[in-house]
Amino acid sequence: MNSLANKRILLGVTGGIAAYKSAELTRLLRRAGAEVRVVMTAAAADFITPLTLQALSGQPVYSRWDEAGAAMGHIELARWADRVLVAPATADTLARLAQGRADDLLSALCLATTAPLYLAPAMNQAMWRHAATRDNVETLRSRGVRLLGPAEGEQACGDTGPGRMLEPEALLAALSASFESGALAGLKVLVTAGPTREAIDPVRFMGNRSSGKMGYAVAAAAAEAGARVQLVSGPVALPCPPRVERVMVESAAEMLDAVLERVADTDIFVAAAAVADYRPQAAAADKIKKTVQPLTLRLEPAPDILATVSRLPQRPFCVGFAAETADLERHARKKRLAKSLDLVAANRVGRGLGFEADDNELHLFWEGGDARLARAPKPRLARLLIEHIAARYRAGLAHPPQGDDHADHTA
Repeated sequence: MNSLANKRILLGVTGGIAAYKSAELTRLLRRAGAEVRVVMTAAAADFITPLTLQALSGQPVYSRWDEAGAAMGHIELARWADRVLVAPATADTLARLAQGRADDLLSALCLATTAPLYLAPAMNQAMWRHAATRDNVETLRSRGVRLLGPAEGEQACGDTGPGRMLEPEALLAALSASFESGALAGLKVLVTAGPTREAIDPVRFMGNRSSGKMGYAVAAAAAEAGARVQLVSGPVALPCPPRVERVMVESAAEMLDAVLERVADTDIFVAAAAVADYRPQAAAADKIKKTVQPLTLRLEPAPDILATVSRLPQRPFCVGFAAETADLERHARKKRLAKSLDLVAANRVGRGLGFEADDNELHLFWEGGDARLARAPKPRLARLLIEHIAARYRAGLAHPPQGDDHADHTA
């Protein structure tokens, strides 16, 4: 279950007899590498204790507003999750969510999250078949909520029919599959990530504050989408994502060489690295000794990796990033045109976003369109970005550019 490794699953447990299955589900999710946080309704505690789920999840279990942390703790929980799964989801839960209720912690989280919401119905067969429940189900589906089950079989009340909650193994498989979109199946994707270091002398370098988190998240999301992914990374303290081939480099020149060695066999190039704009003209052979006098460094432009790739005669679909502190849209549009990019992902640096942060938000621009991706953890944002990249790439295959002028080739 590599697709669940390091994923954030918020598990909602409501008041039904099937709540006992939530314990096994929590255990399986943890074993698959997911991080699990559990939110219980008051009624759920009549069927299974919070202490049981706390022991299995390794995290505090939330049921009341004051347990969610700070005043906006429920919003933080909603933002934290990659997936929200309510299992069991009782008939009352379906009704509350269909009505948009937010008068307990779990329903408020379901309303506040932008993560995909999954429900595992569990109820008596007559309740499942009731017209009110059917209407609620259709309402939820029309809003993009995914229902997992129910299964058919013998029920606790003695009835037989639809309404049994799916077994934990089936729910685990469904969640795992939800991260495997197949949007880039059969394609080869090359990603750059992290900072570069430009040597001043044998012990000093010029660098920047990039952590590499966004680029690594993009590489992981591309692999989940079915691509064969190569990652050219500057110096970072991050593990290589599963199913990704990684090569580590230091300088912009080394990154350019590594990219050019691989780009001929690439369908999509995503330049997420924060490559140095300038480098010392010459690095000192020995350590520069400190003196009381000012030190002057003569700088020259570092290689522009993205522009180099985008101007190749047989170039891949090119995606760039634009990290800006002001005039985000103007600078991003200018960069897309200047470097002949198919898509640019612009992000504002600061306010807890961008470099060294766990969250980000993006404004995407392409020829004739744009899209905003709201603030979210970088892994979730990367999956949304990959969906847009896949859509634009496929659109380019369906409507290839005309003529020989590729100065602003888009797809």
